[in-house]
Amino acid sequence: MRCEQLNLLRETSRLIPSAESGETETAIASALQINRKTVRLWRDRFARQGLQGLWEIAPGRGRKPTYSPNRVKAVIETTLQSKPKGSTHWSCRTLAASQGMSKSTVNNIWRSHNLKPHLTKTFKLSRDPRFLEKLTDVVGLYLNPPDKTIVLCVDEKSQIQTS
Repeated sequence: MRCEQLNLLRETSRLIPSAESGETETAIASALQINRKTVRLWRDRFARQGLQGLWEIAPGRGRKPTYSPNRVKAVIETTLQSKPKGSTHWSCRTLAASQGMSKSTVNNIWRSHNLKPHLTKTFKLSRDPRFLEKLTDVVGLYLNPPDKTIVLCVDEKSQIQTS
């Protein structure tokens, strides 16, 4: 549960029984160290909706998004489908400058959509002129190994090319 929900639960768990016992709004507000209007709000909500209404967060609460869903979508599409000139991937700063928003906003969008352009993995194709021949031989061993043989795979460093 979020901190906001825990505080709400704590507040209403003490407020509703006090209200049901007939205490005044002022007495409840003083005892719980909250505003009298808050007591009235929860008392009225409980009267209208019952216990179930206390668990739901009222619509319209919380901070409104700064950017529209279309603007967020544009940032995601730009991140995934294009590259800045002279670079291999977008950084928060370069994308923020191109989109007209702050780097922290771009970072928050990336984090919420689990985007990490700097960690994108790419496949490097070998420049060996006999690469296709070697690839065919290796794949052939796995798919159709000779009788009474064991096929082992040994990884090599990508910087070292074996022949």
